[in-house]
Amino acid sequence: MSFTDDDLTRDDFLGGAIKIWQPKKGYRAATDPVFLAAAVSAKSGDHVLELGCGAGTALACLCQRVAGLSATGLELQSEYAELARRNSTDNNLGFSVHDGDLLNMPDALRSLSFDHVFTNPPFYDAGSSSAPSDAGRDTAHRIGEAKLEDWISTGLRRLKPRGYFTIIHRAERLPDILCALQGRAGDIRILPLASREGRAAGRVIVRARKGSAAPSTLLAPLILHKGEFHGRDEDTFLPNVRNILRSTQPIVM
Repeated sequence: MSFTDDDLTRDDFLGGAIKIWQPKKGYRAATDPVFLAAAVSAKSGDHVLELGCGAGTALACLCQRVAGLSATGLELQSEYAELARRNSTDNNLGFSVHDGDLLNMPDALRSLSFDHVFTNPPFYDAGSSSAPSDAGRDTAHRIGEAKLEDWISTGLRRLKPRGYFTIIHRAERLPDILCALQGRAGDIRILPLASREGRAAGRVIVRARKGSAAPSTLLAPLILHKGEFHGRDEDTFLPNVRNILRSTQPIVM
């Protein structure tokens, strides 16, 4: 079932450089897809794939930052895939989106390989009491049949030799991410994202290179906010983080 315009908002990302249609109720993109896109080290002419692209926010942010990409998304929920195609067209970004399940990859993608694969996979296991109850958010946030290892394995299979896989996830799943990458990718760069100085990281961005034997690197954390507390209606993002979220500054890993 498709969304109607009454079901949607059109929200600014990258300081208004792109505008994303997304549902009023359901999965709504916040900062994670922007950080993910900023960490993908693609260059013009590269072929890139996002697994589970939702309404296309990360794809749109990446294509806005790097011109000349051949960019593709895969999305399980057809109504979100339709939104992603609309966001591609309305922002003149030219990325394509396939409906489909990563456990049963569409033939059109199965025959392709990419320089970069990136993903912001579901955070919660099926049945988790922490997952949201809304149907669209539920599918977006729960792992369901595809486990985290499946997302990583599928991403690595779709990569060209020496291609890069990039993922953002909860920090507590870092051991599972590293386990899934073991023996299949190296040059692993781990960037913790911490809300404030002295706080534990809530998210990690991990980038790995297929077939590499280079050692892993734990990077200094990216601190997101200044001060100890968040004031009401106050933008507390640190200047470097604001540049990532409001413009096209990449995250160098």
